[in-house]
Amino acid sequence: MKLEYKNIPVNEPLLDGNEKKYLNQCIDTGWISSEGPFIKEFEEKMAKQVGRKYGIAVSNGSVAIDAAILALGIGKNDEVIMPTFTIISCAAAIVRVGAKPVLVDCNADDWNMNVTQIESKISAKTKAIMVVHIYGLPVDMNAIIAVAEKHGLMIIEDAAEQHGQYYGGKPIGCFGDISTFSFYPNKHITTGEGGMIVTNDERLADKCRLLRNLCFIPEKRFLHHELGFNLRMTNLQAALGLAQLERLDEFISINRKMGKKYSSILKTVAGITLPLDRNNDAENIYWVYPIVLNDSISFDAEVAMKKLGERKIGTRPFFWPMHEQPVFHKMGLFVGEKYPVAERAARRGLYLPSGMALKTEDIDIVCDAVKEILM
Repeated sequence: MKLEYKNIPVNEPLLDGNEKKYLNQCIDTGWISSEGPFIKEFEEKMAKQVGRKYGIAVSNGSVAIDAAILALGIGKNDEVIMPTFTIISCAAAIVRVGAKPVLVDCNADDWNMNVTQIESKISAKTKAIMVVHIYGLPVDMNAIIAVAEKHGLMIIEDAAEQHGQYYGGKPIGCFGDISTFSFYPNKHITTGEGGMIVTNDERLADKCRLLRNLCFIPEKRFLHHELGFNLRMTNLQAALGLAQLERLDEFISINRKMGKKYSSILKTVAGITLPLDRNNDAENIYWVYPIVLNDSISFDAEVAMKKLGERKIGTRPFFWPMHEQPVFHKMGLFVGEKYPVAERAARRGLYLPSGMALKTEDIDIVCDAVKEILM
């Protein structure tokens, strides 16, 4: 007998805290633009949350990376080592300034960058390592820091997916010269769209603020010595983010319970590999719940997603590796490069509904659907 399914989206945020209260304050006071008071408060509290001196709120996580790259002075003919298994924003920011992304493969168990491959990729042109913490577990930062210090390299930390995660007792986002966050709706903290740059370096913070605001200078607003961008976050977004930040610990607890429930049900299901509950450095915060189809399953992730979609279950594919992106091949990048772990993950991996508003009974329904398509 075919099971009846209800529609379960891949993500639905929780917005039942102080979000309405703070948004109404914006409307009542008229502070809806990028000059409202919630922005500074959100910047300060987010920076404090991750042990940083400075926070610079921006319009999204992708432009946060763009600004970070520019602030660090990375440019033409420089090289930045980064994972192939990540979102395109990371590589695009490097390419846009005329620098070259140099790729490493990912691990098979947590999908983070394989740190053992980094040192062999360092050249005289290497300026930085871009770390991207993937899904719910952090990159081995001790290994990254050791390599960076040995070779005099900067560290860019993309912490978009790991609000509230810790590594060695320190918050993700506190490592490296500069770190970035995203506040897209599927993140632990959302502002709808939005991002944040955090750093301990006052010079980098000032540069990012300048770039964020069209490079206006205080002395003469419409006189420009550099070209900047409009990367500003609105007071409305910051109000939403502040309300979300107040509940970060609660949100982490919700997602950990979600992840553990998924694993408790799916651990006996043949044909899939489940995410690690923890690695050597941290407990999983289950930003999403990713699964990989084993080779014993005759179809790939794309087919699995279609089958689950027919059962009203929302899913998302894994990242498609940077070295297989047509846009970069057109630029002559990564031609002939192979990274087999990332390639397999992209073709066999997907993640299940993982939003904050996901109900316990919804997890049961999703697991029933997964079991059904694998029969």
